Amino acid sequence: MRHMACDVLVIGSGPAGLAAAAQARRSGAGCVLVIERSPEPGGILPQCIHNGFGVRVFGSDLTGPEYAGRWAEDALAAGAEIVTDTMVLAVEPGPAAVAVGPKGGLTRITAGALVLAMGCRERPRGALAIPGSRPAGVYTAGTAQRLVNVEGYMPGSRFAILGSGDIGMIMARRLTIEGAQVVGMFEILPYISGLRRNLVQCVRDFDIPLHLCTTVTEVVGSERVEAVVTSQVDDRWRPIPGTERAWPCDTLLLSVGLIPENELSRMAGVAIDPVTGGPIVDERMATSVPGVFAAGNVVHVYDLVDDVTESALRAGRFAAAYARQGEDAPGRRVRVVAGANVHHVVPHHVHLDRLAEEAIPLQLRVREPVEEAVRAQVRAGGKVLLSRRQRYVRPSEMVTLTLEPQHATALDGVEAIEVVVVA
Repeated sequence: MRHMACDVLVIGSGPAGLAAAAQARRSGAGCVLVIERSPEPGGILPQCIHNGFGVRVFGSDLTGPEYAGRWAEDALAAGAEIVTDTMVLAVEPGPAAVAVGPKGGLTRITAGALVLAMGCRERPRGALAIPGSRPAGVYTAGTAQRLVNVEGYMPGSRFAILGSGDIGMIMARRLTIEGAQVVGMFEILPYISGLRRNLVQCVRDFDIPLHLCTTVTEVVGSERVEAVVTSQVDDRWRPIPGTERAWPCDTLLLSVGLIPENELSRMAGVAIDPVTGGPIVDERMATSVPGVFAAGNVVHVYDLVDDVTESALRAGRFAAAYARQGEDAPGRRVRVVAGANVHHVVPHHVHLDRLAEEAIPLQLRVREPVEEAVRAQVRAGGKVLLSRRQRYVRPSEMVTLTLEPQHATALDGVEAIEVVVVA
């Protein structure tokens, strides 16, 4: 086994990994190494040929490949090294990682700090328990996106889409442009699970039929998908007898949620939040394991790549500081708790010494949509510390509240702060 060392090791070269690597170098880390299992850097972005990336970070409306290319160039220009076609097999205390690839064989890499940036994966059919046989023609929306946009292969001609995630809505438009027919998009919830702008630009503008409170209850076909059967559901998501309808099609796409990719995080002993499925982190994006940081969709699933990037810039900055100084002592911390109509909040802890020096963003998702004005609030010690009016809130759209340095004094003696969304 070959051995090597670096100051900061980044696992994953999606937008989070590349931004973290660039920031770590610019924050004083000497040797920054990025490990990527795919043949090219960029994570999922090389297959996302639609625009809408980088409006906030770069002030430009970029496609996915353009956004990934800018950060790859930025990381390389900063002095980071990107190693592709290499798989990380294990993460060990130290921190250290064992990786294998054709360029270096089996290698153990020790690092001053480690940034987990593995992103997320799609929820497959096996997680849905859809009755029926196992014919060809069932794909996740992301797999179909890669087939069409990268491989130049159309996986079918007549599509049904289960779920209304962003990739599913974007693929409904893409397939229509390519000449396929989308017979319908079926969402079990009474509202879409993706961004409203994608509902308008990808579904309504292209006349894609959208059926809410509806799910696929059977896949018909032996060798190839021949049809799907849908049913309306009640308020407990149970199919309603008598509402069955068959939709002839040759392909079923699944757009039913994303899961943070945290097998390596668990291997490293990182504490995982059962709500988000990602690591428990503080305002530095530091996990429960000293020297191990996490950024992007591995922590919780973001809706905008700009937010992924900003979390990675924090992780890269503090990973570089840890690699230089070793264990730091950020002082007393307070817990961040999800309250009324809040599904989760990141970060999970805030250190008061850090808050006294710089603003700290709190990112949250709501449990239920409210299509009227509400207030997102941070409460502590029975008082409202911060309040912001929202025209509406939706589970698919992240809300950010920012704690300012002046709030640090108000948190003296407080064990936890609560984030709520109220009328």
